Amino acid sequence: MSPASVRAGNLIRGWMEDAGLRTWIDQMGNVHGRVDGINASSKAILIGSHLDTVVDAGIFDGSLGVVSAISALKVLNARGKLGNLLRPVEVIAFSDEEGVRFQSTFLGSAAVAGILPASALQFSDKSGVTVQGALKENSIQISEENLHNLKYDRDSVWGYVEVHIEQGPVLEWRGLPLGVVKGIAGQTRMKVTVRGSQGHAGTVPMSMRQDPMSAAAELIVLLESLCKRPEDFLSFDGHCKDSTVQSLSTSLVCTVGEISSWPSASNVIPGQVVFTVDIRAIDDMGREAVIYELSNRMYQICDRRSVSCIIERKHDAGAVMCDDELRRQLKFAADSALKRMSDNQFLDEVPVLMSGAGHDAMAISHLTKVGMIFVRCRGGVSHSPEEHVLDDDVWAAGLSVLAFLETHM
Repeated sequence: MSPASVRAGNLIRGWMEDAGLRTWIDQMGNVHGRVDGINASSKAILIGSHLDTVVDAGIFDGSLGVVSAISALKVLNARGKLGNLLRPVEVIAFSDEEGVRFQSTFLGSAAVAGILPASALQFSDKSGVTVQGALKENSIQISEENLHNLKYDRDSVWGYVEVHIEQGPVLEWRGLPLGVVKGIAGQTRMKVTVRGSQGHAGTVPMSMRQDPMSAAAELIVLLESLCKRPEDFLSFDGHCKDSTVQSLSTSLVCTVGEISSWPSASNVIPGQVVFTVDIRAIDDMGREAVIYELSNRMYQICDRRSVSCIIERKHDAGAVMCDDELRRQLKFAADSALKRMSDNQFLDEVPVLMSGAGHDAMAISHLTKVGMIFVRCRGGVSHSPEEHVLDDDVWAAGLSVLAFLETHM
């Protein structure tokens, strides 16, 4: 609901209407465009992504999925075939996926899926403006009582498709513009606080130190080792099977993105160090096994170093598996798109990938089956002005949505 967001929503709505769609903006600011097809009462195909960005962002994250969907429907409209769709098709540009302003992701898609708590309306930005207040400033009235009206009826939806840039380097490395998504990794975020004995950097002998910075460094290296080689750390038993460890070996990623110390002076042994841990994997049981093993070993290291260690879980999101049949349809559509573009330019099959990043499809999976197509981006760079997608790859994305829709005519 920033001024730029409102302008973007109005622009998208105009594009939808130009493609022959009936449009509206719901009470969470999501922009909708719908065509009923042959049977308006059939279950609808939802196609979407988000219109918001992070700060200092690129132009493709989110918007590519919205533009690809509208473009494909515009082609059908230009050919006079929009009314030949066997079921309704609805494009949704979700208002807030990134969670930048209100520090809560999936506001738009969670409302449609019916999983957004009423308390979310009172989340506030840095200026104290609430979600409810921001909507009201833009003449959108919503209350906790009618928030549930945004939820779609599960029986009215056939499935959800999302096109998105990969935000990773795999497709570029393989020389292919498109991939289909097997699943979206589950994620756990933790805060680790290590406390020791603060002291003078020049007067406390090394053998007598209880240094939380050195301990934190060892904990971070432990995390890296465990996540690079989980098979060396996890035991095979009823809780951690061979298949789980194999899955972790290809999908597990771990990151320490923030670290701070107190009092943070060059001539002081810190008294406290705090750092974050982000753990993602496609296997939820495997992710839990990693967290269990990591926590135990962290506590052992802290005990050995005579420092205290507090591990807090701040966020958990389960993995989402894409629907097998929908994935097959999208793979066929992506293959068809690449064949339309050139003669034997892309000899390899469209690959099946895992998504390590979260997407609106995670929220919509609580409503219906989901499927995703990934699009190659240069260097795997995203959330940056350097984010870039080749024009031909944008073309491929639109053609893949068109090919998918043509199978529903």
